[in-house]
Amino acid sequence: MSSLKEIVHEIMKNNFLYKKNISILVLTDKSKVELSKKFLEALKEDGWNAQMSEMADRKKSGEEPPKSIAQKMLDFELVFCLTKHSLTHTNARKEANHHGISVITMPGITEDMFLNGAMMADYLQVEKETNEMAEKLTDCDAVTIYTSDQLKLSIPVSKRKGISSTGVFRKKASSGNLPSGEAYIAPIEYEANGQIEINGSIAGIGLLKEPIRLTIENGRLIDATGEVGERLLQILGDGEGRLLCELGIGTNYAARVTGNILEDEKAYQTIHVAFGSNHTFGGTINTNVHIDCVTKNPLIEWNLT
Repeated sequence: MSSLKEIVHEIMKNNFLYKKNISILVLTDKSKVELSKKFLEALKEDGWNAQMSEMADRKKSGEEPPKSIAQKMLDFELVFCLTKHSLTHTNARKEANHHGISVITMPGITEDMFLNGAMMADYLQVEKETNEMAEKLTDCDAVTIYTSDQLKLSIPVSKRKGISSTGVFRKKASSGNLPSGEAYIAPIEYEANGQIEINGSIAGIGLLKEPIRLTIENGRLIDATGEVGERLLQILGDGEGRLLCELGIGTNYAARVTGNILEDEKAYQTIHVAFGSNHTFGGTINTNVHIDCVTKNPLIEWNLT
């Protein structure tokens, strides 16, 4: 079995096109500091110029880092975010990209995820399949998701652009997850309608013991069943956090569904819907939360232009 140091070496060689004189920041929090120290050591032993900064855990995905951390990110060329909750859909990440800085988000990353599953995929294959799926999303007027009990959720996406999260970063100002492998899009706000069963996992909650049903009217989550549904509504709050903001499709053949959203949403035969911010990838919703909900084995109907 490969060691973490060997995996980091392969990732930096195969997934990035950087010279070793660039400056790298490993941004972490209380929950992920020990793993981040190992990641930092692996980078340094491989000859990279890297340092680490630590912050308090965020309370939910999409919550902004402290202003001092957001400012510090601008002093580097490449930032790895090994954190409990995701910084992907934050102004701090968006601003860093605007300054030409690449930001790689790894929310909920574990040592097991470095050594197994989605991180071990052939990323040239993942890149190809992800780009193809993103083009399919771009070419759609709407996507309809069918789940058990004949539930149907219609999601208009016309004139929005599908985004590839391939895990391969060849340009400055890149952003995305590691491990990765998903194509996603910002739905047209206030237009999605229907119901969907979530039977996989939810960011901040984990693997579901039993499915829950979400009801969406005019792009807003109005009901979520069971105790887990109540927890989801509490995390999202009563405002714009309940707006449908993303439809994503997993494109990484090696990804597993284990309860960790970072890997779950990349798995084959899954889709995910998210609620909260999407202003960072083509939508108009700007709020302090972004929560992904994964469903296994849906039926997808494509309404192509």
